[in-house]
Amino acid sequence: MPNDPHPISSHASTRRNFLKQSGCIAALGATGGIGPGLVRAQEPPSVSNAGQAKNIIFMVSDGMSNGTLSMTDQFVRLRDRRPSHWINLYSRPGVVRGLMDMASASNLVTDSAAAASSWGCGQRVDNGRVNVNHGGEWLDPILVIAHRNGLRTGLVTTATVTHATPAGFAANGRSRQAEQDFAVQYLERNIDVILGGGQLLFSGEHREDGRDLTGDFREKGYATPTTREDLLAALPKNGNDQENATEKLLGLFSPSHLPYEIDRLNDPESQAGVPSLAEMTDVALRALSKDDRGFLVQIEGARVDHAAHANDLSGLIYDQIAFDEAIAVALDFVETHPDTLLIVTTDHGNANPGLNQGSHEGARTLGRLREFKGSLSSLSLRLGNLDAPTLDEIQDLVSATTGRPLAMEEAQILLDRLHGGPTAPYRRMAGLSAVLGQVLANTLEVGWVGNVHTSDYVELTALGPGSEHIKPFTRNTELFSLMMRVLELDPGTGNDL
Repeated sequence: MPNDPHPISSHASTRRNFLKQSGCIAALGATGGIGPGLVRAQEPPSVSNAGQAKNIIFMVSDGMSNGTLSMTDQFVRLRDRRPSHWINLYSRPGVVRGLMDMASASNLVTDSAAAASSWGCGQRVDNGRVNVNHGGEWLDPILVIAHRNGLRTGLVTTATVTHATPAGFAANGRSRQAEQDFAVQYLERNIDVILGGGQLLFSGEHREDGRDLTGDFREKGYATPTTREDLLAALPKNGNDQENATEKLLGLFSPSHLPYEIDRLNDPESQAGVPSLAEMTDVALRALSKDDRGFLVQIEGARVDHAAHANDLSGLIYDQIAFDEAIAVALDFVETHPDTLLIVTTDHGNANPGLNQGSHEGARTLGRLREFKGSLSSLSLRLGNLDAPTLDEIQDLVSATTGRPLAMEEAQILLDRLHGGPTAPYRRMAGLSAVLGQVLANTLEVGWVGNVHTSDYVELTALGPGSEHIKPFTRNTELFSLMMRVLELDPGTGNDL
């Protein structure tokens, strides 16, 4: 781990006093008293006199391009005859919508680590770093500050719980790859609710230090469910067990990332064993609100990004739908807890997919996703694992997943690629998953700009106290400012990091 890791103490300083005094966060950061190796994030003066909130739910659809949001809404309207929950928010009184500039310190195109860190510490950092500036100094993450002020804290994701986006709210590292270190930091920093994937990162059999970190969490009072049934039993919605239900959770439901939603839904074992993002969101919100302290939680639909990297339309749309269903859970919570600020956004675009005019059958072609039985990512893996692939095998595999026949000439393109054949003019699009995505575009009419992050200004939607101070165009670091002021957080001395 880095040189300066001292666990956060369990003390909680008083809230609601710092912003009523004459000092300010930026001045405190500049005057020292921050602890060795730490720099207090400088707060831009763009947010002032924001409304007061007791809770913040910060939701991130990782890697969501505007086309992903649009196509998901269009598909939901076709399938369910209603708008998506995110798009429906725009017609709701009091909802604020804008665009956000997500550039990092090192690139117009951010990665997830720098993006989450911009919200998490209020500074732009280099791609690949987690709350560590260019000089190597550690910056207090927002959940650390929230805990220091007596709030409860949480992370929910469909990736490993130590992946770049959740880590950006709770951890420090010169490299986003330091996930085993982040797992230890979560324990030391008393993150109350942690739900997602990543069992191997906490297992003594697989950690480099041999430490049984899951056992350490249990010793500290955490329930450690590993199945959907265990999670729902740990915090039942009704009944006599509710009063004694756990308030601290480390729920890890997969060795690595959780399965793509479309794969989870089409595999009875996964559906029974792995909770949906909406279910994890519901449990997290109920656990964090069991007492009167208030909370700050980040909820991430992580595999939207992974599907975009793979040009995987079925994986993309169904994981965005899963995120949209989690929005519905958050909205239900806000209805009964109007002192909650809800922020819904993404950290960057990815691959910029879009439904093209094509054969003038947009609704019909997009509707074909209803016939899919799995993600194109899992299909690519099966194709890549064929020992001696034949055209018939390729056609059968593609048809079994998509419900659509594959033309012989299209199967030949995939076979040529499996044999290391012709590459695409744009080299980023020469991998098997990208070639598969382009082949299926002949049927689905969805094209892809690439298979990596983009510099797009991203969607930002908010509801609740403080949301009225979000501008039509926002710099990413300003959300840290907003959260600090809306929750009236005292940044403290930083000596407990």
